Amino acid sequence: MSKRVIISGGGTGGHIYPAIAIANALQQQVPDLEVLFVGALGKMEMEKVPRAGYEIVGLPIVGIKRELSLDNLAFPFKLVNSLSKARQIIRDFRPDVAVGVGGFASGPLLMMASLAGIPTLIQEQNSYAGITNKLLAKRAKKICVAYPEMEAFFPKEKIALLGNPVRNDIVDVSSKRKAGIVHFGLSDSDKTLFIMGGSLGARSINESIDAGLGKLIEAGHQVLWQTGKAYIDTAKAAVEKLKTNKIKVFEFIYEMDLAYAVSDVVISRAGALSVSELCLAAKPAILVPYPLASEDHQTKNALTLVSQQAALLIRDSRAKEDLIPDVLALMSDIGKQEELKTNIRKLARPSAANDIALEVLKLI
Repeated sequence: MSKRVIISGGGTGGHIYPAIAIANALQQQVPDLEVLFVGALGKMEMEKVPRAGYEIVGLPIVGIKRELSLDNLAFPFKLVNSLSKARQIIRDFRPDVAVGVGGFASGPLLMMASLAGIPTLIQEQNSYAGITNKLLAKRAKKICVAYPEMEAFFPKEKIALLGNPVRNDIVDVSSKRKAGIVHFGLSDSDKTLFIMGGSLGARSINESIDAGLGKLIEAGHQVLWQTGKAYIDTAKAAVEKLKTNKIKVFEFIYEMDLAYAVSDVVISRAGALSVSELCLAAKPAILVPYPLASEDHQTKNALTLVSQQAALLIRDSRAKEDLIPDVLALMSDIGKQEELKTNIRKLARPSAANDIALEVLKLI
């Protein structure tokens, strides 16, 4: 009988794509292994996971809003419902191990799995542990982390420092530049600025770029701009006014390997997945951490790189004033670009997905 693994969590690309990378690595190592994903209904994993070729079941779980909200009154009922559904999923699928990657859905699923005597593994992507993972840590058999000094949140004897799993196609992007130029319709001779605000977009980054598009074009640069759903129409209108073919706008880019391949400089939020991909792609980056991330973990992620001269940091509140001037300066400073590329490459962990998959298989 084939072995079975449940992987739960999601909410953002920062949780979903590491989960998919772990699933891919597991199936590479054990081809007949069965994987089932468990996510939160209405969240992006319900679309992204099937697109990657895996089955997913949704729980009605939601988060507690920080501000006073009537929605919070429904939380206890949705939690109880999710726990009940998680228990039924476990009974039906009978997993040998359960993996949690953070996000709403991992809480009920891993809790019910541990109560059923199924070994659990947590993968924490950030330098500051999320509340769900902190609560689940006591029952977990293994906790895989991406940053040192995580014993501040988890039992030291359970921790394995393995890095964040990312898709294999980002490990070597240098050979894909020509393919990327063709795919995005870019010029092979101009420098390329790649802007990504995470899977949900980033208002401060988008507004800053919007205001500075003219200066970027005047400097002779071309722009690859992932806006997110909320800003795509505004961005398209802004580009139309400029009447230029040097700015390519997308709501979401699935071909991230090609986007990294063509980029000379990247502007990004500082979510764990983005940071890990930048390390592997070895790209000069300006990080603009999302200030409302839980426990300000994106700023902590960014400062880890800044402390090793591996990236530049602009506070979200300063983006409108500083982002365009700093981008223009970095785009023209080849020496600084090389320094950042050299230092960020040292932080890459290309085998993270395989290493975490091995830890999962050990628990089986």
